[in-house]
Amino acid sequence: MSFISVNGTTLYYELRGEGPSLLFISGAVGDAGQWSAVADGLADEYTVLTYDRRANSRSPRPDGWSATTVDEQADDVSALVVALGLAPVLAYGNSMGATILTNLALRHPEVLRGAVFHEPPYLAGCSEPEATAGALQEVVDAGMAEGGPRTAVERFQRWIAGDEAYESFAPDFRARLLADGEVLFGIELGPVMSYLPTDEQLAGIRVPSVVAAGAENRDPASIRHPLFECAQWFSERLGVPLVETPGGHVPQFTHAPALVDRLRPMLRTFDQPPVPAGS
Repeated sequence: MSFISVNGTTLYYELRGEGPSLLFISGAVGDAGQWSAVADGLADEYTVLTYDRRANSRSPRPDGWSATTVDEQADDVSALVVALGLAPVLAYGNSMGATILTNLALRHPEVLRGAVFHEPPYLAGCSEPEATAGALQEVVDAGMAEGGPRTAVERFQRWIAGDEAYESFAPDFRARLLADGEVLFGIELGPVMSYLPTDEQLAGIRVPSVVAAGAENRDPASIRHPLFECAQWFSERLGVPLVETPGGHVPQFTHAPALVDRLRPMLRTFDQPPVPAGS
């Protein structure tokens, strides 16, 4: 178990493998354990960094900390990779983690050599933003009414990942997820979901980028189809193609081996030398 103090907080982190640096940024909740299988699968080719976001799971809550911003979350990432000597890093952000990665690309591009944004939940980009936000809020509210933040996290995770994936979680990992409910719903969710860069800001991102979406969410009948639409919207703003990954919104839970196979050639393109003009 490794900890490091950066940007006014202490972060738990894990390093695996050897090679070019690769970072995974978790969404909700911010636990490094989301990436264990994927990180193990890529550790033969990369130095893989995963971490618990501030006040999540094994990263202790800073004294007096009761609010956050996306800027703060991105500053944590920047400080972490610099302190560990891993910058510039390839980064993959999932869901809220892709929102944090957006801010990182805008405000700390020097620490990145490439970025993969998987279904960033910019609900303004989906066809029915109010209905989508309302449906998600109903899930959270029902969980809160039934059993408080812990039950709300369970309901949220079952909605995001599916019942089968949730039931497969290891007991210690599940316990950490449930314990993070107060931070997720009381501190993180509002600022992250309200964060929306302008079209001009997004068009100005110069970090080599890929936008990804779960193949299962392409179906308009899927309850998570709005997240596919968000990714489509985001790829258009960045001016890059949309690529599909196996599974749905959280393939690291449901399709880890297939995600490793999909990511490996994609990630390699970031480290290939540019083709000389005219060749």
